[in-house]
Amino acid sequence: MNRRRFLQYSALGGLACALPGAFARDWQGLTLGVATYKGAAPTFFEEAGIERPAYEVKYAEFNGGNLGFEALISGTLDLAPMSEIPPIFGIRNQAPVKLIAVLTGDVNNQAFVVPKGSTMQSLAELPGKRVGYIRSTSSHYMLLRALKDQGLTLADIQPLALTPQDGFAAFQNGNLDVWVTFGYFIQLAELRSGARVLRTGQGYLSGNYVIAANQRAIEDPRKRAAIEDYVRREYRSWQWVQHHPEAWAARCEQVLGIPREVFIAQYKAQSGPRVLQAVDDAAVRSQQDVADTFYAAGVLPQRLDVAPLWDRSFSWTS
Repeated sequence: MNRRRFLQYSALGGLACALPGAFARDWQGLTLGVATYKGAAPTFFEEAGIERPAYEVKYAEFNGGNLGFEALISGTLDLAPMSEIPPIFGIRNQAPVKLIAVLTGDVNNQAFVVPKGSTMQSLAELPGKRVGYIRSTSSHYMLLRALKDQGLTLADIQPLALTPQDGFAAFQNGNLDVWVTFGYFIQLAELRSGARVLRTGQGYLSGNYVIAANQRAIEDPRKRAAIEDYVRREYRSWQWVQHHPEAWAARCEQVLGIPREVFIAQYKAQSGPRVLQAVDDAAVRSQQDVADTFYAAGVLPQRLDVAPLWDRSFSWTS
């Protein structure tokens, strides 16, 4: 047996131990709808030795967690990863969505970035600046937190709500003094234009990313079992990424068309690895803090209680 085949069997063996009876289950006719994005966990299933599940997985690719959340509400998807933010904006509509797990992750992958040659040295210099951000995302939340810490509001800056792609273009063209962005856009700006990170999300962000599921899917025993199985598969993929940065960067270059050195730089800058965790009081409090911040800034018309969003019935182990 060659080494690759051995690793594949070992990985599946470990997964089977984590899911007693999962592979004896009748998955015939079952389809799980899952939100994804370019460079997400499924991208690396083959490299990580994770074989396709016995049930069918139908992927829908989105550029943001808010779109994945809307698909969950409509019932066209069963499962979607996202930040803490999108579910907050669905509470008022009593959306049939539950948050079933937390995937803690990097907070250095969100940052305030300034152009090459900028004299800015701290966030205290934000007043009057042209600041780009992505509305209703962790980028938006981080900006509000930073302004509050400085005794400022959005009225003290020139805020520009932009998509990540439009923000990158505006930043590259000199139309932004500060860009609040996330992911590989940070390192891409550093590589292409000599941009500088003014401050990361350290101290502002919890690092919590949530896994959301359609409530009706959770109530279906077969789909619930598939959800549990699939979430663990994605987590195994992220664990592989953490231990194989060079191979991960090469695959990202292939999929996204961005130089691998961007991803290597992102890997080296991370504050910590992804860890799958069960829902607990701390996770709920963290999201409540986010909701309260949006309310205080006038983004939400009323204070919201996030507790009903969470489902504690799933038991996850790392």
